[in-house]
Amino acid sequence: MSRVGKRPINVPDSVKITLNPDEITVESSGKVLKHNIPSDVEVSFEEGVISVTRKNNTPRIRGLHGLTTTLISNMVEGVSKGFKRRLKIVGRGKRAKVQGNKMVLELGFSHPIEYILPEGVEAAVEKDIIEITGYDKQKVGETAAEIRDFQPPEPYKGSGIRYEDEKVRKKAGKAAIGGGFAGGGQ
Repeated sequence: MSRVGKRPINVPDSVKITLNPDEITVESSGKVLKHNIPSDVEVSFEEGVISVTRKNNTPRIRGLHGLTTTLISNMVEGVSKGFKRRLKIVGRGKRAKVQGNKMVLELGFSHPIEYILPEGVEAAVEKDIIEITGYDKQKVGETAAEIRDFQPPEPYKGSGIRYEDEKVRKKAGKAAIGGGFAGGGQ
């Protein structure tokens, strides 16, 4: 049995669970997330605990067992606590600002990049840190990845947009060979 799949999911009192045979809905304070349940996986909700079981033991269903448990756990955590990702802007002349539901990035290109934030995702900028928050873990991670892709960190100086906890391995620059003239040194 899957270690992840057999783990029970504790639901806080503030979170409301609606369970149908093929769909689960998790909601709290206006935040609603839905997930379709695979046909060979059963989800039960009793006394504040959600448990996921599988009907058969095929490799595909074993994988869906753990995946379904993780997705439901993320839904419960998202509507109760929320998720956040932090990005760091490194380099001279690079900056970002938030205007309503739009983020404007100035990354040294000929024009600023305007990125429209998806529904349910918010961003805040403080100096060189971009903080992306939301209740849907997938949307928060996808938004952070799309913003990072505008200018990923380059390997020589490390400038660009990176995750705050990301380590960038810098390459050595071009090394001078030989003496001070073109023919090499002897």
